[in-house]
Amino acid sequence: MKRITLALTALGLAGLTGFAQAAPEGDAARGAEVANLCVACHKADGSGMNMDAGESWPRLAGLNATYFAKQLHDIKNGTRVSATMTPFVNMLDDQKIADVAAYYSQLEPTEGQGGEGIDEATRKRGEQLAERGDWSQYIVSCKSCHGPGNRGAGTVFPGIAGQHAGYIEAQLKAWKDGTRKNDPQDLMGSIARRMSDEDIHAVAMWLANQNAGSK
Repeated sequence: MKRITLALTALGLAGLTGFAQAAPEGDAARGAEVANLCVACHKADGSGMNMDAGESWPRLAGLNATYFAKQLHDIKNGTRVSATMTPFVNMLDDQKIADVAAYYSQLEPTEGQGGEGIDEATRKRGEQLAERGDWSQYIVSCKSCHGPGNRGAGTVFPGIAGQHAGYIEAQLKAWKDGTRKNDPQDLMGSIARRMSDEDIHAVAMWLANQNAGSK
């Protein structure tokens, strides 16, 4: 299992090396001004919003700056599809992307939403998938890539503990059906395709209830 984890990490790091080298240095103070574009959906504290129906807005507070900047660049160049985000990202040049990513990275992570009322069977299945995986289905645990406590590992794997359940579930389904493809070496896609919708729901709810940690 350790060899698989190391291999996945190495592949992910290789996928971001060129991006990290080319990116300008971000300035959080300037990024606070850019973030005025984001507050309507992601709120002033970067906490985002979980929606029971419709699109959920992820927590941005505490996200790794390099990871976040890459997502914005991917949306801008069409590697990651987001009809809602594209008009806003198109307003940003490389420096503004680096600045807003630096700003959100230094905010204190907030609590996830959407995991309320989780039943015991769902909780146990979600914990299994996040912490141990399900090797009978060749599903690698979330923490194998996303690090201890699923609080993030370097610049490639974001913290997903304390992220909103609706957002996690939507992204896993997007990877599963192929509408999101910007993960390194199809790591997330290959895992999501082995998960049932019930598995996706369970792990999303469990992760939303976990502590995202502090900066």
